[in-house]
Amino acid sequence: MFKKLLASVGIGSAQVDARLEQDSLIPGDMVRGEVHIKGGDVAQEIDEIYMYVVTHYEKESNDSKTKEECTLVKYRLSERVQLKPKEEVVLPFAFQLPYETPLTMGRQPVYLRTGLDIKNAIDPGDSDFIEVRPHPLMTKVLDAVQQIGFQLYKVDCEYNRHLGRNHPFVQEFEFRPTGPYRSRLEELEVVFYLRDGELEVLLELDKRARGFMGAFEEAFNLDERYVRFRLTNADMNRHTHVIAEAIEALIKKQLR
Repeated sequence: MFKKLLASVGIGSAQVDARLEQDSLIPGDMVRGEVHIKGGDVAQEIDEIYMYVVTHYEKESNDSKTKEECTLVKYRLSERVQLKPKEEVVLPFAFQLPYETPLTMGRQPVYLRTGLDIKNAIDPGDSDFIEVRPHPLMTKVLDAVQQIGFQLYKVDCEYNRHLGRNHPFVQEFEFRPTGPYRSRLEELEVVFYLRDGELEVLLELDKRARGFMGAFEEAFNLDERYVRFRLTNADMNRHTHVIAEAIEALIKKQLR
């Protein structure tokens, strides 16, 4: 009875450890590995074994920012398991990393949280941070934007119900002009919407205020312009400078 009581508060209870085949992925990759579960001092019934893909985003309210947690996907590894004392169980898993997973650039965290659902007990868990690299189409766009005279200075995930789709935030890649656009633009923001075989790109142009009308537009956020375009897997073989020229043509069109 005493051991059961200790197990119910997490002392001498089951332990869980997720082991990944690789911890550096791009959105859409398969996440593969094994979950190792070791029984505690008493037999325990595990109702569910699960894995979450988790990230954070910032939400502004009343002139202050707070960090919110967002679960991108929940994957169920197994349902009920009877775990004997000291028994070791290994469960392989494989699931797709969501296309909406933000890149771990800057300080943006993405991690896998594995847990055991045990009634009347503190659920044991394990968290593993992963690296999420840009999809090759994203890399082409980021490189192209820098080729036409912009420098990446900030990457973060921010609350945005309007632009967010499956989740209440978007990841913004903020660029500052270093070349000929310094006199026309304050910054250029890039948002990606990745799907199977396609990348939709949203460019947000923040114009510099010029004179009375410029100040008026800036005060009412009318100085921002949006441009959308799409790339497909067929664009993987296009030279970056060709994509850069296409992006520059879109920007110039908006600045007329």
